[in-house]
Amino acid sequence: MPVFAANLTMMFNEWAFLDRFDAAADAGFSAVEYLFPYEAVPEAIAERLARNNLQQALFNLPPGDWAAGERGIAALPGRFDQLKADVGRALDYAAATGVKRLHLMAGIANPQDQDASSSYRRSVAYTAGRLGEEGIDLLLEPINGRNMPGYFLNDFAMAERLVAECGLPNLKLQFDIYHRQILHGDVAMALRRLLPVTGHIQIASVPSRNEPDGEELNYPYLFSEIDRLGYDGFIGCEYIPRGHTLDGLGWFAPFARS
Repeated sequence: MPVFAANLTMMFNEWAFLDRFDAAADAGFSAVEYLFPYEAVPEAIAERLARNNLQQALFNLPPGDWAAGERGIAALPGRFDQLKADVGRALDYAAATGVKRLHLMAGIANPQDQDASSSYRRSVAYTAGRLGEEGIDLLLEPINGRNMPGYFLNDFAMAERLVAECGLPNLKLQFDIYHRQILHGDVAMALRRLLPVTGHIQIASVPSRNEPDGEELNYPYLFSEIDRLGYDGFIGCEYIPRGHTLDGLGWFAPFARS
């Protein structure tokens, strides 16, 4: 049976950030994820995880200046020293939360630009090496250009090639089904091919990015297929509730922790 992680950046926004851990646990989730933890102190997050017997499934490494429009710095030439410092900061939070997978955002850059490509590969290799020393997987996620125009890693084949070429045991794909459907479609066949290199899965309806209970994708079938394929990782609920978070959890009821 799939193990779902509530995304506390998008879900449970009716509560303050730290209180979302309590709300997610009360709703039956056994794991959580979010984009960034860095506005809360690591010890406060660790306390909420322990209090609610929650596992930390995933979060992102620092993305650069998010308010100024940066969406990661890994592919940005001249930012390697900042990236190294950011990896150290993320590892402080990883130590506190026990997370075993972190996502590195690539940034806004042209994938055809050789300087950007070289910077990205260098950043990926360095970050995977540092995380590997702590037993943590590094994840790379292709993101569609409708939601994030100009994003460097906007193709699943590019991510698949990079994982294969690097040959690092802790470098894996973050398979967001929402982004996959918008970028390429053919979700089930892609899951069958890419699951061996997949370290995390995320879900949302397409095209609205709401609860996984309608629109283009047949999620009951996909959940069964993920189970059939033997995936034993987390499935992150990275969706925007249509209304109050709790009102949209009917789809989750069969999977909730009692």
